[in-house]
Amino acid sequence: MTVNGINPAASLGELKLQHEAGLAGQRTESAFSKALREKVNQESKVRFSRHAAARIAERSGGLSQELLENLNRAVETAREKGSRDTLILQGQNAFIVNVPNNVVVTMVSYQDMKENIFTNIDSTVLI
Repeated sequence: MTVNGINPAASLGELKLQHEAGLAGQRTESAFSKALREKVNQESKVRFSRHAAARIAERSGGLSQELLENLNRAVETAREKGSRDTLILQGQNAFIVNVPNNVVVTMVSYQDMKENIFTNIDSTVLI
C-alpha cells in the first residue's frame, strides 16, 4: 500500500533517492523543496547531488541502508587520509565523492565503466 506515492516500508535511502531524483527534473527549486532536501540530507553524513540521485535511481534501483552506511564509512576513511575527490568502488558500481562537502557527485554502473577514464580523482576506496 502506498500513501501519497510513498511506500511506508521503503527505507530511508530509497526515500532519499526518490526525493533527490524528483528534484533532478526540476529547473528551479522551491523554498519548501530545498528545506525538505536539506532535512533529508541531515539524516546521513553523505549527501547526493541531483545528478547522482537520478543516476542511482535509474541504474541501480535504489540505495540500501547498508550501502549508505558503507559510503559514510568510506568517505570518513578517505577524509582521514586527506582525500578530496574519491572514487568509491562497491561491487559493480562506482561512486565519485567530493569528500570535503560529503557529496556523491555521480554514480557509474559496471556496464558504463567499460573503456572510461576517471580523472581528477586523488584516491580510491573499495567497499
